[in-house]
Order: sequence, then structure tokens, then C-alpha cells
Amino acid sequence: MNILKAIQQNSIGYSEKIAFKSEDRSITYGELWEQSDQLAAYLLNQSSQAKSPIIVYGHMKPEVLISFLGSVKSGHPYIPVDVSIPFERINKIIESSQAEFLIATEDISCEIFTNHPIKIIKEMELKKLLIEDAEKPSSEHWVLGNDNFYIIYTSGSTGNPKGVQISANNLSSFVDWMLVDFPIEREQTFLNQAPFSFDLSVMDLYPSLCSGGTLFAVTKEMVANPKVLFESLSQSDIEVWTSTPSFAQLCLMEPNFRQELLPNLRTFLFCGEILPVNLVNQLQERFPNARIFNLYGPTEATVAITKLEITKEIVDSHTVLPIGHCKQDTELLVVDENGEPVAEGEKGELIILGPSVSKGYLGSPALTEKSFGIMNNKQAYRTGDAGYKKDGLYFYLGRLDFQVKVHGYRMELEEIEYSIAQSNYVKSCIVEPVYREEKVDYLTAYIVTNEHSFEKEYQLTAALRKELSNLLPAYMIPRKFTYLDQLPMTANGKVDRKLLATGVLA
Repeated sequence: MNILKAIQQNSIGYSEKIAFKSEDRSITYGELWEQSDQLAAYLLNQSSQAKSPIIVYGHMKPEVLISFLGSVKSGHPYIPVDVSIPFERINKIIESSQAEFLIATEDISCEIFTNHPIKIIKEMELKKLLIEDAEKPSSEHWVLGNDNFYIIYTSGSTGNPKGVQISANNLSSFVDWMLVDFPIEREQTFLNQAPFSFDLSVMDLYPSLCSGGTLFAVTKEMVANPKVLFESLSQSDIEVWTSTPSFAQLCLMEPNFRQELLPNLRTFLFCGEILPVNLVNQLQERFPNARIFNLYGPTEATVAITKLEITKEIVDSHTVLPIGHCKQDTELLVVDENGEPVAEGEKGELIILGPSVSKGYLGSPALTEKSFGIMNNKQAYRTGDAGYKKDGLYFYLGRLDFQVKVHGYRMELEEIEYSIAQSNYVKSCIVEPVYREEKVDYLTAYIVTNEHSFEKEYQLTAALRKELSNLLPAYMIPRKFTYLDQLPMTANGKVDRKLLATGVLA
């Protein structure tokens, strides 16, 4: 699929249809196409660096989408940067990407970029550009093929963000799969929960725009105000829900979050975190008309590459939910430390091969060589994720680097989290190591509880320890149990493990 061609056709066939809605603002397909043309014409006239990245700064506004399309129509990949990203990190992204332009769809202080030769299109300047007449740019400038369509920066182990390059071909492979293998119909309304700097947003953004759908954005202000959030959801007419499991768990704390609130919701798509069984059980009870899909994939392979519909039969027959089957144009291997395939059911590292795998990290050949390569004549990526395959289904076992050693015992944090989550007392749980002199001293479990009859926390802790003693060896049971009303989340909608690790919530 040619992504831009598909959106162009929708701008003709659905000119007056709303493409994107955020709070009290919206934009139609016709307006989106015309205004992105005007921005593309300006960029073509002003740019002196062909194919150089363009940073788009903002949060859930129509101008962000206009800037994305204007960039790729002028032959430039875009780098989405949400307003929640600290300025220090933005400076690192500018330095790493060597971006020529920064388009500010929100007010931003230009003084923070004095050390970088970047051209800034300010918010008011952008608004003026979008209402001026300009010659329509030719489609010959569009980003196509193996050229970068967007670049998303993820965390790096060295503290410096890594720019994952996603080409037009990578994106086409993903969108084709979404529109063929999932129950997505034309002109549906999609939830847009993830900020655009988080690649989960791609799961709703381009399938929606390519199918004539409407994106309904959930802003950070709405998430901070549950009353406003649920009032907005009740008027959203959402049919396809795309989010992290953590965001859905947050919504389930509201008793009215059920089919009556979203009567046309038919499809849940979850990615970015492990999907807990208890979350599925709650959703199946509250949304009996909806289908639930579990997806898996890293940013480096364009959002997701496996999926499975989680039916009652799947839940009843699995204690850990599978991540499912690989998409048809992609291979998923499970290999040992030497890169050799392991036997069925045996744990190993997940290796992804296929057309949605990135060419690597922008401007970082050493990091690229470490994780990317060619296998079976296909582009391949070593995920660093552990998993196995059994009875034709793939299972995800967490990060290989989520292993910790406590007093000589090596253990998987996610195995402990899974065991704690089996308790009827527990709604959700995260386990974090506590360090002393650069070594793990003990483990802390952060728990959001279901309703229970215990009057004191120590009584609940004793009950949990007793249950865990039947599931785990004593050395794997956390020393400390901390109870929270809810787990903190990052701007991307994932559990904020870094904040928990600081111990400030303890």
C-alpha cells in the first residue's frame, strides 16, 4: 500500500469527514490534505538538505498530523516529539538526528536550542503558513520505498536516545497487515491514546487514515481528569480501542467503563506491555460484544508483528496469554545464546525477520550492527526479548535484561509479577529491585489491590506471602510489599518503572 496515496484518495472520497478529533478541535480529510500540501510546498522551498529529518513538537493537535504529512510529502521523514519529553532529551534528539527543521505546534522557548543550528517554525508562523495560498507540490517528492517515513526515538542503555528508522516500505507492511488480518472496517472511529512519540500511536494513526476512519484523541489533560475523560468517551463513538493494558486497567477503575458507555466498541487492540489474564476477564465481562487482540512487537519492527484473538477458550487453557501468530510476510525465530534455533517449548531470544524490520538506528552504525543484520536473505533484528513457541503459538517471557541476581539467586522479575497477579487480592503488580552498593539487596512489590476484608496492610501481606509460598521459592518472594491506589504511568501509557525504582512512592 502507498500510504500517502491511500490518504489522498480518502481526502477526495471523504473530503468532509472528520479525520482527527482532539477535545474541541477537529480536522476533515479535505483540510488535512490541503493544509499538509501547503506546508510541504513551504518545506520544499526552504529546505537545503534533501531527506533530512523534521522534528514535529506537539501533543494531540490537528497541526501535528498536518506536519507529519507535510514532511513526508516534501521528501523528509518526521520525528514526533511530545510536549511531555524534557528539553534536555529534545536537544539530544536534535544533535543525534541533525534535523534541519523543528515544527512547533505548541508554544516553545527557542532559547533552549541556541546550541543547535536548527530552523524553528513557531506555532503562529505555522498557522499563517497553513492559510496562505501555495502551489501544490508534486507527488514525485513523496517519501517512498526504503526512504525513512518517520523516526522514533527510544531509550538507550547509555542514556542517549536511539532513533529507530521506519521506512515507507516498513510502514506499508504493517498497515497492510492491520487492514487485512484484523476486524477493521472502513470509516470506523479509533481511540488514539498513545502520544505520537510512542510508536503504539502508529497502530491507530495510519490504519485509520488509510481506511477513512476518525481518530479520537485522549489528551494528557483528559487522563488527568477522569470526569472529563469518561464524559468525552461517552460521546466518542469509539469502535476500535488501541492502548496499553495499563491504560485499560486505569479505565476499569471507573465502574461505568462498560459496553453501555461505548455501545459500538467491537475491537480491543493491546500492545506495548504484557496483557494480564485478569484484565481480559474484566473486559470480557464488561464488553461482551467486543473482541480482544493481544499483539507483540518492538519499535524496531514497526509496532507489532504477532497477534492473537483472546477468546474465553484461550483464557481458560493458558495461565500466560500467548502473543499468537506471526504476520505472513515475517518470520519469528527463537534462538539460544549461539544463535541456534531451540527446540519447541524451550526458552530463547526472539529474532524478527521481514519487511517491517527497520534498517537500524539513525547515525549509530555500531548500535545498528549489534542488533540488526541479514538472516535468510531478510532484514533481521535481535529483540533482546525472551520467548518460546509451543503448539504453533508464540509466548513472550519478558526482557532478557529483566533478570536480576539477589544474594546469588538469578530470577526473572516478570515471573514474580505473574505469580503475585494470580492472587484474588491483586489487581495489578510491579516488582522492582532495591540496590545497595550497586548490588540488588532485596525486591519490593508495588501492588494495586482488589477489594478485601483485611483491616491492616500487614494482614494482607501475610496472606499474600502464604499464597506465594505455594508458587515460588522463598528467595523469590519480595521482602517488601507496598500498596498503591494505582500504578504510576508514563506519558506513553506504560507503567513508570523508573519512578517506582526511585522508591518515592514507597
